[in-house]
Amino acid sequence: QVRLVESGGGVVQAGGSLRLSCAASGRTSSSSDMGWFRQAPGKGRDMVATISWSGATDYDGSVEGRFTISRDNAKNKIDLQMNSLKPEDTAVYYCAAGPGGNYWNAWGQGIQVTVSS
Repeated sequence: QVRLVESGGGVVQAGGSLRLSCAASGRTSSSSDMGWFRQAPGKGRDMVATISWSGATDYDGSVEGRFTISRDNAKNKIDLQMNSLKPEDTAVYYCAAGPGGNYWNAWGQGIQVTVSS
């Protein structure tokens, strides 16, 4: 079992930046892929960015060029640097982990990001 704990959320004005972190503990050897998802009020949970063990990344088109996902395998953590934030980025952000193949079997508790206009 993998436990994920997010940190770094908060309130920021449009155009600002935030950095989210996710620390993994437990059976981290089973977490080949890690990523960030988000859920806005009244909407489903969508992929924001993912990163494999080897560092291969994938981004949703709405954040590409503004967000950067990174991974430190030695420390079992990932970060999400979010720049040029927009009000539509407001959501609860979730860290996720899984064995690969777009299968996610561990989730953090979620952290609120609010971007004011």
